[in-house]
Amino acid sequence: MPAAASKWTPESWKSKPVAQAPVYQNAAELAEVERRLGTFPPLVFAGEARKLQKSLAQVANGQAFLLQGGDCAESFAEHSANNIRDFFRVFLQMAVVLTYAGGSPVVKVGRIAGQFAKPRSSPMEKKDGIELASYRGDIINGPDFNAEAREPDPKRQLEAYRQSAATLNLLRAFAVGGYADLERVHQWMLGFVKGSPQAARYEQLAQRISETLAFMRACGITSENTPQLQGTSFYTSHEALLLGYETALTRQDSTSGDFYATSGHMVWIGDRTRQLDHGHVEFCRGIKNPIGLKCGPTLEADGLLRLIDVLDPKNEAGRLTLIARFGSDKIEKHLPQLIRAVKKAGRNVVWSCDPMHGNTITAANGYKTRPFDRVLEEVEEFFAIHRGEGTHAGGVHIEMTGQAVTECTGGANPIMETDLSDRYHTHCDPRLNADQALELAFLIAERLKEERTVQNAQALPTAAAE
Repeated sequence: MPAAASKWTPESWKSKPVAQAPVYQNAAELAEVERRLGTFPPLVFAGEARKLQKSLAQVANGQAFLLQGGDCAESFAEHSANNIRDFFRVFLQMAVVLTYAGGSPVVKVGRIAGQFAKPRSSPMEKKDGIELASYRGDIINGPDFNAEAREPDPKRQLEAYRQSAATLNLLRAFAVGGYADLERVHQWMLGFVKGSPQAARYEQLAQRISETLAFMRACGITSENTPQLQGTSFYTSHEALLLGYETALTRQDSTSGDFYATSGHMVWIGDRTRQLDHGHVEFCRGIKNPIGLKCGPTLEADGLLRLIDVLDPKNEAGRLTLIARFGSDKIEKHLPQLIRAVKKAGRNVVWSCDPMHGNTITAANGYKTRPFDRVLEEVEEFFAIHRGEGTHAGGVHIEMTGQAVTECTGGANPIMETDLSDRYHTHCDPRLNADQALELAFLIAERLKEERTVQNAQALPTAAAE
């Protein structure tokens, strides 16, 4: 029986194969942890998820832009208020630049407060002749290369819940407590522009924003009398990889009767777990959260349409975000055929670009890295392809941090391969540092400005005819 025709429950995925699943030695302990999680309060609420879907519907209709980003994999050891604050600060700066350039809202979704599990290309890792289970994220096992750390531990799920709750608490305070004040964020952004080697390139946009804010102040519109300038809406997301944890935090909404994964506002299915008849697709088809689907080079157009049929049978705007992650050398070959198939089928989806995962290389010194020029090239190709297909380049999905790490090479303040060892802090994949993330935002802003110019030009003949 096709998945879409069978009866769904929060646990119906257990009858399916599950890729990337850890093997726990103590089944009774795992069951007790999941039982306890099932009694805990939800981390997010159904109404918040519905609000996010409405905002993503604007993105799908070409009226907004999605900015999704954050840690590769959150860490128990590096959980601090300063790290959360610094990430949020950079994220807000990126959003302001994109909002002004695009002339439309930016939907802000962090890879945070739940991004603890990571799929791996191999279940085992070998060093110096010793083979151990791969590190799968702090919610499953530890990064240290020893047998005890690499053993999956169910109790880690409890710590992941506690850290997610604490992170969400701080993010909500930042979002509405004055830290996200537009004037404050703009001053931070001006500081970045002043210190950047690309200052001349970014200065014009920064000056235009300054002039706009000055005009608003002259008109009496300030953060003191306009709440929209003092706070912002911010949502959380993560890959729904550990299905036992997700199921334990799935709740039935009392107002609608629908089921929501309350571990985050949005969850996504990874490129390694999108098999149509497997557990991850089965779980995600039944929850009502906005869903993301990673689309890599091995995904054919027919397979994508079948997945869309299962995950979004009602063709609801904002329900499904397709996250393209091909690599700068593969996107031109693969993305156009997917766009054409989805467009021909009349599917109302968000198209987002993940320029990180397809551009990972190993440097000569053994460090895994991502060249910034390849990241930028994939984003450029993403916009160009959508322009050519007459569709909306809806968003970007990046791995980033607010810290001055040295994990991705290149950028205006260039990081060389020899610099990678200086501050290489990630436990999994390399992230853009604060300067690189903001530089990418300014470069995307240039594309959004071009898109807006084209749209305005196309609208003029219509307006004249009327």
